[in-house]
Amino acid sequence: MFEERRLTTEEKALKINLTSDIYGCFAEIGAGQEVASNFFKAGGSSGTIAFSQSAYDMKVSDSLYGESSRYVCEERLSTMLETEFNTMKMRLPEKYEEARFFSFCNTVESLNYHKTNQGQGWVGIRFQLEIEGPTNDVILHVKMHDNSNKAQQEALGILGVNLIHACYFQNKDMDLFIQSLLHRLPRERVEIDMLRVSGPDFESADNRILALNLVKRGMTDATMFDLNGSVLQPTSALYKRNILLVRGRFRPVTKVHIDMIETGKRQFLQEEGVKEESVSVIFELTLKDLTADGKISDKDFVDRAELLGSLGYTVMISNYLKHYKMVDYLGGIARGKLMGVIVGVYNLHTIFDERYYDNLPGGLLEAFGRGFGHNVKLFVYPAINVENGELYELENIRIPKHLNGLLQFMKDNNKMAAIEGYDQRFLHILSDDVLSKIRAGANSWVEDVPEEVAEAIKKFELFGYKQEVERISVQK
Repeated sequence: MFEERRLTTEEKALKINLTSDIYGCFAEIGAGQEVASNFFKAGGSSGTIAFSQSAYDMKVSDSLYGESSRYVCEERLSTMLETEFNTMKMRLPEKYEEARFFSFCNTVESLNYHKTNQGQGWVGIRFQLEIEGPTNDVILHVKMHDNSNKAQQEALGILGVNLIHACYFQNKDMDLFIQSLLHRLPRERVEIDMLRVSGPDFESADNRILALNLVKRGMTDATMFDLNGSVLQPTSALYKRNILLVRGRFRPVTKVHIDMIETGKRQFLQEEGVKEESVSVIFELTLKDLTADGKISDKDFVDRAELLGSLGYTVMISNYLKHYKMVDYLGGIARGKLMGVIVGVYNLHTIFDERYYDNLPGGLLEAFGRGFGHNVKLFVYPAINVENGELYELENIRIPKHLNGLLQFMKDNNKMAAIEGYDQRFLHILSDDVLSKIRAGANSWVEDVPEEVAEAIKKFELFGYKQEVERISVQK
C-alpha cells in the first residue's frame, strides 16, 4: 500500500499500460487531452488505448452525444460514458471477450484567457473489473484553482491517471481509494466537491460516507446529498434556486426542528420573488457537530442522514463552523437569489460575539459584510429562557449595548426578522434530552419527535435505541 502511494503519475500510467487485460478509450472535452497524453507518454499504450478523441467543437459534440444547452454538466458526462463504452464494445466484440473495458471521459471548463472564470468540470469512468463482467461508474466534480490554463490542464491529467489507477488497483479500500484521487495534487490546486460510485463492485460503499470523507479529509469544504442518499454537486443542484438553510446537530430530529423549518419556510415564501417551486431546503451538518469524543462516527452520521432523508430533506455537510463563511459560500451559488437562514435565538449570541471573528482583520464588521452583503435574510426562532423559563425571542434578545445599532440596522434593512406562528408547545424540547431518553430505554421520547422519525429510530435501532431495553422499561 505504501509503495502504491509513492508511484508517480507516469509510473501509474505505465502500470496500467502493462496490465494486458485493461483496455479502454478516452473522450475529453474542454481542457485538451491531458489524461490520454499521460498514457501515451508513459509507453506501452498500444495495448491499452483503443482510441482517444476530443469533441472540442460544440457541433461535433452535438453530433456525437446529442444537442445540449450545457456542455459542462453531469448529464453530458453520463452520456459520454455510455456512448463511448458502447461504441468500443460494438466495434471490438472480439476484444471485449478478452479484456476488461473502460471508458474515461471528462467535460471541463478550464481557465480562460482573461481569467474571468472558475476552472471546473466533470470527470468520470465506466469500467469492468472482470472480463465480460458488469460495469461500474465513478463520477466526480472538480474545481481547479491553478492560475494558468496550462497548470489546470496538467492537474486534470494527474487526476485522471489517479482515478483510473484507483479503480483498478485500489477499489477494495474506499479510504485509500479517496485518498489516492488527489495524490500529488494539493488542495491549493484541485478540489473535489462531489464523488459518486455505483455498480456491483461498489455495493458495500455508502456514497454518503464518501461525501463525509471528502469534507473530513479537506478535499472540499462542503458537499451534499438528497433524500435517497445520492450525492449532489452543490452548484449544480442549487443553480438559480432560493436556498433556505437550517443549521444544527439534528441528533435526533425533533418536533421543534420541524416547527422551525415549517414556520420559517412559510415566512420565507412571503418574501418578494420567492416561489415554492424554486425553494431548496437544506439541513446542514458541520464537522464540529458530527464530532463526538474527539472523533467523527460514521454510524452516528448515517443515523442522522437516514432520519433527515426519511423526512424528505436534502443534507449538506460542511467545514464552515462560522455562519458568515457558510452564508458567503451559498451566496456565491445563489447568485443574487434571496437566501434564507433559520437560526435559534441563542445562536444570535454567537453571531454577535466579537471574539468569534478574531481571525478577520475587519472583525465583526467584515464578517457581517461578507455574510450579509449577499441577498440573505435571517429568520430567528424563539426559545425558552434557561434561567427563568420565560419566552426568549428576537424582540427581547440581550446583546452588548454597543451592537444594538447593528441589530436594528439588520431589522430595518430586511436582513433579519422574528419567526411568527410557531408552536410554543415544542419550545421545551431539546435534542440532548431526547437522546438521553432513547439511550436510557425510556419511552417518553416518542412524544418529542415526528412519527416518521420515531418509526425509523425503532426500526433501524438508531442512536443506541434497543427494543428489548424499552420493553423492559415499559414493563417496570
